[in-house]
Amino acid sequence: MTGRQEATGLQEVTGRHLEQAILNLLERRGPTATICPSDAARAVYQGDDDGWRDLMEPTRRAARRLVATGEVEMTRGGRAVDPAGARGPVRIRRARRPTTRADGAST
Repeated sequence: MTGRQEATGLQEVTGRHLEQAILNLLERRGPTATICPSDAARAVYQGDDDGWRDLMEPTRRAARRLVATGEVEMTRGGRAVDPAGARGPVRIRRARRPTTRADGAST
């Protein structure tokens, strides 16, 4: 295996770990709770120093993949944002499903 293949494999494993960390953290919190991407980065990072900071962009990528599957939403100021254009601090929450009224209309 080449160094590039090893790096790609590590990125995939780390990406999956980050996705799972995001989902696990949200599962442990209330249904409307949010997490900071740094929570997932810290959960996956194995060291005692601030090396988790190097996982921030991979964590945001993991969150964007989960947004694409409809599992989570990225928010700013409590409002869902398009992850492709999200800049600055964001939060992650479970995807909100539209509720259906008794007459069948979505709210």
